[in-house]
Amino acid sequence: MSGKRKAVFLDRDGVLDIDKGYICRPDQVEWVTGAREAVAALVRRGYQVYVVTNQSGIARGYYTQKDMEHLHAYMAEEIRKAGGQIDGFYFCPHHPTKGVIPELTVACNCRKPKPGMILQALADHDLDREGSFLIGDKESDVQAALAAGIPGYRFTGTDLLAFVRQVLARQEGAK
Repeated sequence: MSGKRKAVFLDRDGVLDIDKGYICRPDQVEWVTGAREAVAALVRRGYQVYVVTNQSGIARGYYTQKDMEHLHAYMAEEIRKAGGQIDGFYFCPHHPTKGVIPELTVACNCRKPKPGMILQALADHDLDREGSFLIGDKESDVQAALAAGIPGYRFTGTDLLAFVRQVLARQEGAK
């Protein structure tokens, strides 16, 4: 066993918060049932937790990177209050065709289903790929995980804590 830490990568919209499209303010966050508790459970099991999220609303001009960073700080604090921790947020501000900001209207390697955000986090934090996994609500999330060489699980339910418990049983039972 290496000394590297295992990690869970979580999509944001549709996993941590209910996907209402292009949110950018704390008052717009409606938490998925069990989301904050699920992050706390993962931390107790020794996982680092990273959010990997496509945020094309920045390229589209709907909100700024600063708006998104403020929202992420709020979400991290709410999760901390529940006993969890977000070790980092990785985001893709690009969109290949629908942007109004030219430098962000590009095809990139970070927009899921590309694995760029996951690969960057793995490298930045010297994480153990073996034992790490992703939970997302879209097939593009799972595709990004597989392209990065980790399992991806598609969350289609309503209670993230119950889903995380099932995934942990599968992950830890596979060893």
